[in-house]
Amino acid sequence: MSGLTLVINLGSSSLKAALLDSQGASIWRGERNLAAGEELETALESWMAPALGPHRNTIARIGHRVVHGGERFTAATRIDAEVEQVLHQLIPLAPLHNPAALIGIHWARQWTRGLAPEPSQWACFDTGFHSTLPEAARTYALAEQLRQKGFRRFGFHGLNHQHVSETVMEQWCQQGREPNQLRLISAHLGAGASLAAISGGRCIDTTMGYTPMEGLVMATRSGSVDPGLLLELMREGLTTSEITAQLQQSGGLKGLSGLSGDMREIRAQVLAGHSGAQLALAVFRHRLLQGIGAMAASLGGVDVLALSGGIGEHDQALQTELKQMLDWIPALDLQVIPADEEGMIARLCQRAEAVFAEDQPRSSSGDVDAALI
Repeated sequence: MSGLTLVINLGSSSLKAALLDSQGASIWRGERNLAAGEELETALESWMAPALGPHRNTIARIGHRVVHGGERFTAATRIDAEVEQVLHQLIPLAPLHNPAALIGIHWARQWTRGLAPEPSQWACFDTGFHSTLPEAARTYALAEQLRQKGFRRFGFHGLNHQHVSETVMEQWCQQGREPNQLRLISAHLGAGASLAAISGGRCIDTTMGYTPMEGLVMATRSGSVDPGLLLELMREGLTTSEITAQLQQSGGLKGLSGLSGDMREIRAQVLAGHSGAQLALAVFRHRLLQGIGAMAASLGGVDVLALSGGIGEHDQALQTELKQMLDWIPALDLQVIPADEEGMIARLCQRAEAVFAEDQPRSSSGDVDAALI
């Protein structure tokens, strides 16, 4: 596909963006956090608009990372008024992240207004890669009236898990192996952390669920806890907001160590003999090993364990520890794959746009048929 692809990846307080050519090479990349009291729209206009100004007339498409697509959006989706309205309706599923994506969509539309032609805008979903989860893996053991409300497992970090999957698959096929035989565990380990079990390029299991709080120990998120513990906190009088804060901002490595959610600081304090840091690292590793074992069981074995994300890519001590602790898995290939959500979004947009241009059949949800991309 000709023209440049602008990727906008917005969090509740962070901004990441990339401008890529048709081959995926970076023309420009940038990342920053919002200053105290700074509005996201203001930051986009003051930071990103000047950086992109020289390329404004050559941008052909704009891809947005949207954390939650619900049950409707399972593939890269061209944004129109109807799609944008549905994205607003999905805000309760990701109240910290989806609103930021919608701000980015509105800003991009205003910034490119008057261009001929105006760049197409696409939404790419962190939940999309996990849409292939089999029924047994996506279903909670709840009564039917609750399941009908949409309480199910969605999974997250899907854009990077897909990037890892495609990267490893390319190497696998270059070795002359059959694509459908690859059993891969993708480990996205950063401030947020999740595993995905990927069989022949399709996700069949993952550790995050209805929200990104399920699963592994994270920087400040607790990961999975006994639901009975939450009921006990409610009986003790804690409000929903207080419980949420305990699980999302005061848990994980930070809560265990009493220090920080930063694994680099945890490692340094472990060497200094800090007992809280030692506990945090031990619990993190224990839960990670549990998750890897569960994903391996879902796959019926594992060929490749790919580490990605800030911890996965840069914590060499963890890489060594995992090699030692997983030596019971025959011929396990442990790889490090740098995260690249922006590159994956650009590729998804280009593929979806090619299908859209050829007027291929579209799914009833209005998004490009996932089987085609």
